[in-house]
Amino acid sequence: MHIRVLGSAAGGGYPQWNCNHPNSRRARAGDPDAPQRTQSSIAVSCDGRHWLLCNASPDLRQQINDNPVLQPAADGPLRASPIQAVMLTNADVDHVTGLLSLRESQAFNLYATRRVLDVLAANSIFNVLNPAFVQRRPVTLERAFEPLRADGAPLGCSVTAFAVPGKVALWLEDAQRGVDVGAVTEDTVALEIRDDATGRRFYYIPGCARMTPELAARLRGAALVFFDGTLWVDDEMIRDGVGVKTGNRMGHLSVSGPDGTLAAFEGLDVARRIFIHINTTNPILIAGTPERRAVEAAGWEVACDGMQIEI
Repeated sequence: MHIRVLGSAAGGGYPQWNCNHPNSRRARAGDPDAPQRTQSSIAVSCDGRHWLLCNASPDLRQQINDNPVLQPAADGPLRASPIQAVMLTNADVDHVTGLLSLRESQAFNLYATRRVLDVLAANSIFNVLNPAFVQRRPVTLERAFEPLRADGAPLGCSVTAFAVPGKVALWLEDAQRGVDVGAVTEDTVALEIRDDATGRRFYYIPGCARMTPELAARLRGAALVFFDGTLWVDDEMIRDGVGVKTGNRMGHLSVSGPDGTLAAFEGLDVARRIFIHINTTNPILIAGTPERRAVEAAGWEVACDGMQIEI
């Protein structure tokens, strides 16, 4: 199974367009220790030719241009794409906006929970995805399904979506109802993706508010986990003067601290652990920082755009 990291940053990318944080300045200056990153997304293929896109980043056009495997074949038809299906893990702006870049009547299947599909249906701008070409297929939690190519053939993998602690997307919050941070609902899901031919599998969890006993049991002994690496500490954006919300308020578990991701994964025996969806303020973005050395010493990797993995 081929895995390609298309984007590894959190919402807004790295650097964010209006961010003058020292991390962002280093990225804009072309510092080789602080390479720029687009917004979080991965692509998966069992044959190297037909691809499942996991989340559709606002940077999708750039990501396709940066990854030839997602471009039309030189000897193919005048309209074509190796992207055969898209799976959404939530309705966050940084995970659904890229759908608007796939509007040129190109056939593919769109998978998401009924909750997320209902959000798209309620927003008329997503009607640019012509239903004659794009089939919206609801996913049932905890039930494995086989994503299909546009022609109906199987992609060769099985996907199980399961709820993890999170919250409704920021743009869908209702102040009158309050925000149920840490809720386990269809608003935030993680994915287990399994190669049907080899049985090998991995987990993609770009957003998670906390580690639960159930999640820990599921991940124990896994070969590969991509996990939410948004912030180093919970009050990072407030402390650095670039925001007013904590990581927890946004539905993200911090990397460090006694209740953070590093501590939560201790003893889980996950063979390969990779942080993804990393905010522009997080010092693990920059090679050589104490925080980056700490995660590497703990056996973690920090995702970068273009990272290629085969399992």
